[in-house]
Amino acid sequence: MSMRHRPLPFVFLVIALMLAPTASAQQFEAVGERALGMGGAFVAVADDSSATWWNPAALAAGPFVDASIALTRSEIRRRDVPDVRVPVAAFSLTTPPFGVSYYRLRITDIHRSDPTGSSSVGREVGRVGVVRSLRLHQLGVTVLATVFPGLHVGTTLKYLRGRVASADVPEAVDADALLDRGEALDGGTAQGRFDADVGALFVTGPFRLGGVVKNVREPGFGGGTPPGDTGVEVPRQARIGVAYDGTLRRSAAPWVLSVDVDLTTYASGDDERRVIAAGAERWLFGERIGIRGGGRFNQTGSKERSATAGVSAAVRSGMFVEAHVVHGGADSERGWGLAARVSF
Repeated sequence: MSMRHRPLPFVFLVIALMLAPTASAQQFEAVGERALGMGGAFVAVADDSSATWWNPAALAAGPFVDASIALTRSEIRRRDVPDVRVPVAAFSLTTPPFGVSYYRLRITDIHRSDPTGSSSVGREVGRVGVVRSLRLHQLGVTVLATVFPGLHVGTTLKYLRGRVASADVPEAVDADALLDRGEALDGGTAQGRFDADVGALFVTGPFRLGGVVKNVREPGFGGGTPPGDTGVEVPRQARIGVAYDGTLRRSAAPWVLSVDVDLTTYASGDDERRVIAAGAERWLFGERIGIRGGGRFNQTGSKERSATAGVSAAVRSGMFVEAHVVHGGADSERGWGLAARVSF
């Protein structure tokens, strides 16, 4: 859609926020079966209802109506043991230029104290470690506009309600058991926060360039137990992506190819994260079957790396069942997801 007053200041805001420093909890690669099957390289591709998470501006290139419900589960492993676990339930519905979404996340991580005793976690309250869990509900409304043909901007305005709980743990406890314990924690005070994601997308022929800043206000949820914990911050994250959509050119192979790069570093459990991802997608048999694959590499911290694969199958015209898996080595991400999607 075009606008009488072109929102160029909005574009400049997106660029400025991408260059701003960031701070610890939510990871980008949590939602979207197609996105996760393509390694998380989706900022410039997001043409389904998961654009409400990946890049609100990309709704401009989406279908008339797209809706999905999904369950995903992921873990980040370091030193061959899980440090972070994120199960997600998601619903999204889009009909450009609007969209609505609801995401329920349970982000659980382990903070181990430094064996030398220098860790603030261990030193301040006499702990050897802590398991912490954030229950987060996110309700979003997405709107977009066209600056001029080919350039789109959008935002997801969202209300988040979160509750943090944490507990002391001995280092000898198995990491899987710690995360199970963290997921079962209850307590803390529910807190509400308003926030926004902002994005931009430029399309010329089969080429696409996208950028997004998530969690502009870096909302914090805190006051968990024990009292020594300061809580959890949902970090600002900035990412750019480029893509080639070969399905738009009959003479070209019908592949979608994409690359995403994080512009900021953010905390993830006891480590840091700044990802580069690449992926590909191809639709076969009259777009009844979609196959995709990809991989990503954390450029900092433990430098975990993972390979991904995914598939979509049309049970009837416009109705899809989708799935993805993520796997890697000892220091890697592992996960899976299932979704049902309607698109026409």
